[in-house]
Amino acid sequence: MSLQKIEAEDLLKFKYPSNLQYNPSGNVLAFVVAYADIKKNTYRRDVWIYENGKTKQLTASLDASLVCWKDDETIILNRKGEDDTVTTLYEMKVHGGEAKPFMSFPFPIGSFTFVGNKIVLTGRIDANDPDAYKDHEEVRKKKLEEKKKEEDYHVVDEVPYWYNGQGYINKIRNALFIYQDGSLKRITSRYQNVQEIQVIDHNVYYTSEIYTRKQTRSNQLYVYDLKKNQNKTIYGKKDVSITNLFQLKDVLYTQVSDMQMYGVNETGHIMKLNKNHFEYCVNPKRSLHTTAASDTTLGGGKQNSTRHEHWYTLATNEDHVEVWKYSSNFRKSVLFDKAGLITCMDVGKDAIALVYQSPTKLCEVIEISLDGKKTKQITHLNEEVLKGKYVAKPEVVQYHSTGMDLKGWVLLPENFNPKKKYPAVLDVHGGPRAIYSEAYFHEMQVWVSKGFVVFFTNIRGSDGRGDEFADIRGLYGSVDYENLMDFTDAVLKKYPNIDPKKLCETGGSYGGFMTNWIIGHTNRFCCAASQRSIANWISKLFISDIGLWFNSDQQGVKDLYQDYDILWDHSPLKYAQNVKTPTLFIHSDEDYRCPLPEGMQMMQALAYRNIETRLVIFKGENHELSRGGKPTHRLRRLNEITNWFIKHTK
Repeated sequence: MSLQKIEAEDLLKFKYPSNLQYNPSGNVLAFVVAYADIKKNTYRRDVWIYENGKTKQLTASLDASLVCWKDDETIILNRKGEDDTVTTLYEMKVHGGEAKPFMSFPFPIGSFTFVGNKIVLTGRIDANDPDAYKDHEEVRKKKLEEKKKEEDYHVVDEVPYWYNGQGYINKIRNALFIYQDGSLKRITSRYQNVQEIQVIDHNVYYTSEIYTRKQTRSNQLYVYDLKKNQNKTIYGKKDVSITNLFQLKDVLYTQVSDMQMYGVNETGHIMKLNKNHFEYCVNPKRSLHTTAASDTTLGGGKQNSTRHEHWYTLATNEDHVEVWKYSSNFRKSVLFDKAGLITCMDVGKDAIALVYQSPTKLCEVIEISLDGKKTKQITHLNEEVLKGKYVAKPEVVQYHSTGMDLKGWVLLPENFNPKKKYPAVLDVHGGPRAIYSEAYFHEMQVWVSKGFVVFFTNIRGSDGRGDEFADIRGLYGSVDYENLMDFTDAVLKKYPNIDPKKLCETGGSYGGFMTNWIIGHTNRFCCAASQRSIANWISKLFISDIGLWFNSDQQGVKDLYQDYDILWDHSPLKYAQNVKTPTLFIHSDEDYRCPLPEGMQMMQALAYRNIETRLVIFKGENHELSRGGKPTHRLRRLNEITNWFIKHTK
């Protein structure tokens, strides 16, 4: 008896838990659950809590996200409103009572932390008018009216002037504020862009960069003394990248990278702050956050947390995401090591909460004991969606390529018959410093339900195996391409009933680059679907939000104005004259990471030569279309690709 098939439309029923936060005592867990609102073609968000073994939905009509805990009994909520220039916060008792207005800020906020009778927060300001938050209501309205007169124009004079998911950011900065006794005070300078903050006792440590023309990859470290109301520079040089601020036993630690050996993607060493300099502690050798690709996760949350005099962090290792615990001497313990992915975590009094997705289940909130020996699932948000449906389990394919042992996976249709011929899809992840895990991937399962064998792998350039493995600077289109072709050969050898004339290929972002590269270097695929792709490293250099530093770093370019030949040699557009593969292009008009002209160039180069092609442009979407786009847009995207594959494999 066959099970039900997974359909593309199932994604409209998925629920997405995120933003796990324990209360200060660590005995009540709050989290957000998002779900599709089909009528409005958006997502609604509710806040839930877990206490004494039971989950409870707190909000239903507010459509609010969780900001933080005010105390053990009270949460602060950020209500979504029509005016995105204002943040309206509410407070709500978790054991009864309605949400009540708490305070409002005349700018979008970021981090928000209670420190005694003060609040430490970050908020977006316009460097051209950095003190606009002090304006009275009449002045504010007048300025808004003036801005409306200018809404048909964008004036930019710095880079990047736009950013994916944020739109135009010219002169926009993330400022540090202190709120006390009804008064709001900006701490940072008008051109200072704050990135991370960590409060230890009465000291607010923060990383930021001051720039007026060009943003760089380096930043500096500062501290603001809440008692003395004094700002101090701790590390002011512009030669390192400082990330991941955390504390252990009232000492500040951070990850520091000089980006000299492996470029901008280099893993930072964990360093201890000792007065005004850093002391080396350990090289984690892995990304201390999740880099697992997915199309069924939505919303973020903490990647690490300090409690019980230990530092707990997510770590991307090999082909999955783990939970690590560091003691003060930086001995590491692995607490959670299972196939799949984790999106966020937090540590409570007696347990660690995770949003976890397994090979056969969608995201749920689970708790593990502090020693990692016990696991308990505490939500059942998505069990009905997949109940009674066939979910293909990954089968491992080991192969050897470019002198390395590599691993990939194959998903087989239900009742797979070795005597029957099957079409297949090669799916390439983005990044390239990311991973495919064995976690449930909706698009792949949909293709399996349509009768396709789906195969995917982590090639050179992927995360999970350290900086040296991930470093393919100057090698794009060489070792990575060879790995993918060797993997394809290995899959066809293991499953000889896959029809080699009905091989499809797809990928997004870096995977889109590889799709464009593949069709210019081989005709073995009957069709391809290139998503949010890269076609021309020269054009992308000066239009992408990350182009100026990412392109040069990843392509091994030292002089932007002299090394165009290197950029062009690694550009798929150069080889478009060789393409014979029917190719679908998927792109979003607000994608500022891999801007729309990249897809346009490649599509037109094919159409010019009468190669079958099609470009679908999604209005109002950005680089995150497949993961966080509007529900119906995500569905249209998946159906476009699926129908393209079916058309060319009939």
